[in-house]
Amino acid sequence: MRFLILTLSALIVGTAACVSGISGSNAAVSSDADPSATPRRTKAVREITYTDAEFDGKEVLMTDAEWKKILTPVEYTMMREAGTEAPFSGAYFNNHEDGVYYCAACGLVLFRSENKFDSGTGWPSFYQTAFKKNVIEKVDRSLDEVRTEVLCARCHAHLGHVFDDGPKPTGLRYCINSPALRFKKAEAEE
Repeated sequence: MRFLILTLSALIVGTAACVSGISGSNAAVSSDADPSATPRRTKAVREITYTDAEFDGKEVLMTDAEWKKILTPVEYTMMREAGTEAPFSGAYFNNHEDGVYYCAACGLVLFRSENKFDSGTGWPSFYQTAFKKNVIEKVDRSLDEVRTEVLCARCHAHLGHVFDDGPKPTGLRYCINSPALRFKKAEAEE
């Protein structure tokens, strides 16, 4: 089993890391864009090892200043300030490839492509999580309605919301922001 590796530089991020090429906003990524071409943070700041396992209880806790140094501005807005991308604008709402979706901040597995469906809403939508333990659901009263916010269990990144108008077998619709996700395409079987 591979675990998330946070390099020492993630904890001692200084001016050099800011200058070393932390990529800018990915707000301009269109639905036709290649998801692998979206801006990425540099390995000098932090390495992520993606793991396809149930959350082990070891949280990633960092200050807002540390998150700002390792996330792009759009990722920070989405995941740390509970922002929402415009519908039909994200890199993954129209992705139909087989693979796995991970948290863009910490690499925890969140969703699988076989549980993704076209909700018509313009956001990547899933009817179940990869592991129930990998997400936290909490009441969100930030608008004039009560919704259920979805957070990454490891790093507490805001992912989106879950609604009870999804397809069978769960009846759920996890409506997730593309900048909160990293997609790893399934390897072709030989």
